[in-house]
Amino acid sequence: MSAPEAPETPAPPAPEAIARHRALFRAIHRRKNPRLRQSDITVTEEAQVKRAVKATALGNAMEWYDFGVYAYLAVIIGKEFFPSGNDTAQTLSSLATFAAAFLVRPIGGMFFGPLGDRVGRKKILALTMIMMSAATLAIGLIPSYTTIGVWAPILLVLCRMVQGFSTGGEYGGAATFIAEYAPDKRRGFWGSFLEFGTLIGYTVAAVLVTTLTMLLSDDAMQSWGWRIPFMVAAPLGLIGLYLRMKLDESPAFQKMEEGEGPAAERQKKSFKDSFFGQWRAMLLCIALVAAFNITDYMLLSYMPTYLTQLGFGEAGGLMSIVIVMLILMALINSVGRLSDRIGRKPVLMAGSVGFFVLALPAFLLIKQGGTVAVFSGLLILGLALVCYLGVMSSSLPALFPTDVRYGSLSIGFNISVSLFGGTTPLVVAGLISATGNDLMPAFYTMLAGLIGIIAVAAMKETARQPLEGSPPSVATDAEARELVENQPQSQPQY
Repeated sequence: MSAPEAPETPAPPAPEAIARHRALFRAIHRRKNPRLRQSDITVTEEAQVKRAVKATALGNAMEWYDFGVYAYLAVIIGKEFFPSGNDTAQTLSSLATFAAAFLVRPIGGMFFGPLGDRVGRKKILALTMIMMSAATLAIGLIPSYTTIGVWAPILLVLCRMVQGFSTGGEYGGAATFIAEYAPDKRRGFWGSFLEFGTLIGYTVAAVLVTTLTMLLSDDAMQSWGWRIPFMVAAPLGLIGLYLRMKLDESPAFQKMEEGEGPAAERQKKSFKDSFFGQWRAMLLCIALVAAFNITDYMLLSYMPTYLTQLGFGEAGGLMSIVIVMLILMALINSVGRLSDRIGRKPVLMAGSVGFFVLALPAFLLIKQGGTVAVFSGLLILGLALVCYLGVMSSSLPALFPTDVRYGSLSIGFNISVSLFGGTTPLVVAGLISATGNDLMPAFYTMLAGLIGIIAVAAMKETARQPLEGSPPSVATDAEARELVENQPQSQPQY
């Protein structure tokens, strides 16, 4: 049985028919190319955007607080949950457990992402917040290896997997939610608050761990002090859940549900549509996220362990990272605003080139030791990273159309994070152990920069443009009127 033939492209109308029925063909053209009406345009006032950004960024802060606390306490957790005997083996076991959560993140993305495209962004973001907070609290309550034996690492891995599964639906939904709320001309600025939340989560985790390390003795910290940061997750999660439940659904999703806008005819897509229907954008997303997350986890998650192994004081290393993160927090919104003016690609390219060129000098500074040299090296890496932090959350959602945005972004993002991001601490520690070269983190960072350069060169510029599959979005009714009045007239060629 032969395969069905592809439908033929309709032939253009004959010139004789056009000449006889010119008015009819112009009417057909106008019907196929309707002019933009003011009611088609999404108007989101700044107060609405601020509420959406606040609730979403807080949830993202919660996610990275959870992961930050674990990363900063990796050495202590290794001693608490794994058999004693070899400190290096305990640390590697702890980092492997850290990486285990990332193995299930793609599964979480495949589950929550397409579901968010069907039932809405808000409901899924509330569910992921509950799961994430509960799993983090549970880690703080698990008895040690000396108390319950092998069940301690088993329960730890299970809790980390729940964290990873829920986080699989977090970033894609959060980035989608903010991108769909933000006006087109300011999407970079508002989107940067999502990664501002990331830095807040890491900073709060680092400050809390550093404070406890300074106030408590080593024995007290190992015995019970490490549990406090995990227990703080419960009240933080409840606050985030309350803020998210008070939000309205994103305007772009509402228009799609109401049967308005370009995506209305294509809603309710499946996992197959999210994954295979967007393969080019998916590959680009995976490459961009690989560059972003290798460098992100290198600086914010692995660096405390790396500094400790170099002999730099644990408290001093964490404090240096905290100061760098505070500087990045002061810059990140300006970077997002800059991308609204000059475009996403120039800013992302600056970060990628920065990592490729400056990673080795930065790590050579860090290896010298001493507060000034370590801080200088960390700051160099941080200034390259902020180019990603300020722009990535507005660039990634723009790769996909509205009807599959949550699903496609969640799947692509989490596949990449699983392969390249969360494994970074374990891979780098393994490379150092295998080669004896403690500059391996620099070479791995350079590889990430090279991937970023290639990916950014291949992406389209999306700054100041409507999201694919959604109508234009503006901040005021006056902007909407101006957009309608100034739209070009589409003229038929006959």
